[in-house]
Amino acid sequence: MKFSTRCDTDSSAPDLFDRISDFNQIEHLLMRRGASVQRIDPAQEPGTGIGWNIGFDWRARARELRLEVVRFDRPERLTMSGLSDSFDIVVDMTVVALGRNRSRLIFETEIRPRNMRARLMLQTAKLGKGQLDRKFTRRIDAFVAELQPAQ
Repeated sequence: MKFSTRCDTDSSAPDLFDRISDFNQIEHLLMRRGASVQRIDPAQEPGTGIGWNIGFDWRARARELRLEVVRFDRPERLTMSGLSDSFDIVVDMTVVALGRNRSRLIFETEIRPRNMRARLMLQTAKLGKGQLDRKFTRRIDAFVAELQPAQ
C-alpha cells in the first residue's frame, strides 16, 4: 500500500531539506508523542547508515520498528527503510525548488506486508484508502509545520 502527498512551504529547498534531515529534532518530536527512540549509530552527522530502533503503542499493542537512512542526496532526496514484525516500510522524501523562497516536499510511504496477517490488515485498510490518504496528508502537513523554525 502506498501513500503520497505534497506539501508546499515558504522556505528555500536547502532550508527545507535541512529541516527534514534534522534527526535530533525529529527524535524529540517522536519522544514527545510517546515513542521510545534509540539511535543505532550514534554518529551526529546526518547521512546514509544512520538508524533507529523505535518503540510505540498502536492499537493497544507495543510495536517495534527499525528504521535506517538508505539514501541521503543533499539537498533533494532522503530515503529511509524500515522493518517491523509485520511490515517492510520505505519512506521517501523529495524536496523540489519552486522558486528562490518556495519549495515542495513530496512525501511517499510504501508499506509491504511480511506475513499473512499483515496482508489481511492491508487488504482491509484499502477499503478506507480515501480516508487514510486524507489523514496521511494532514499528518505530513502538521509534521512539516512543527519543523518550521521559531519566528
